Amino acid sequence: MTQPKLTELTDRTIIRVSGADARKLLQKLLTVDIDDVSRERAGYGALLTPQGKILFDFFVVEDEEGYLFDCAGLQKEDLVKRLMFYRLRADLKIEDVGADYRVWAAWDGDVAGVGQEAGASVARDGGVWFRDPRVAEAGFRAILPRDATPDGAAASAQDYHAFRIGLGLADTMADLGSAELFPHEANFDQFHGVDFAKGCYVGQEVVSRMEHRGTGARKRIVPVRIRGGVLENGAQIAAGGKGIGEVLSSAGEVALALVRLDRAEDAATNGNALLVEDKPVELVQPRWAKFTVPQTSVAT
Repeated sequence: MTQPKLTELTDRTIIRVSGADARKLLQKLLTVDIDDVSRERAGYGALLTPQGKILFDFFVVEDEEGYLFDCAGLQKEDLVKRLMFYRLRADLKIEDVGADYRVWAAWDGDVAGVGQEAGASVARDGGVWFRDPRVAEAGFRAILPRDATPDGAAASAQDYHAFRIGLGLADTMADLGSAELFPHEANFDQFHGVDFAKGCYVGQEVVSRMEHRGTGARKRIVPVRIRGGVLENGAQIAAGGKGIGEVLSSAGEVALALVRLDRAEDAATNGNALLVEDKPVELVQPRWAKFTVPQTSVAT
């Protein structure tokens, strides 16, 4: 068994939702099917605006006391407030337990006892280890007590972000923001972030309409690569003199960008190269994607 690379994600924190009505209420609020979340299966999903845009995304696991949410630290207070708003008279307890737990990421190796399927989860080391519910190749995450010392080859958070950018997986604060993107634009439809069969949840009508209208999402987050240069956050991508996208988060030559796929397709059809400040770039087809990323010519 290969020891994985390991790093603490200090920008993440944990809240716990528990109580007799926890499962019922969360099922009505979130894009993930809470009925599929168990001690053996972690989930990934979001709480949307009524207009269908992503307010908060998170990983969710079940433990003996309730549900643990791995969420962005900067969004924690707002997420708690929003859940409290929906609580009404429900038998529900919402706690900030970030002082008790740390969040870890492990990749490029194996974690003993965790299954091979995306979302496979196991109680271990006083907390929970789980394979990334989005795609299995994204490695593992762990929610562990603060005094736990997991095994792994020490790496940095920057190393992890370079890894997830290469896979085409967005990050909460760097890429998604809050109330900016629809789930399809952030590829939630590609990796189990939205369950289209579970029934109603906040924003469900808009998201279902996007899923079933047959045209797909015009914009999506996809990897982009520059040859012999560095991509900067916020850089604009153009083709044939028209803007088609914006770089979101970068790891040197590879970045994630929000791209108008229809305009990228037009560029490919017309033989126009994609440029960032007159430097050629190319879009990358993620291995997990069921949609096609247009392959444009690369200027020399």
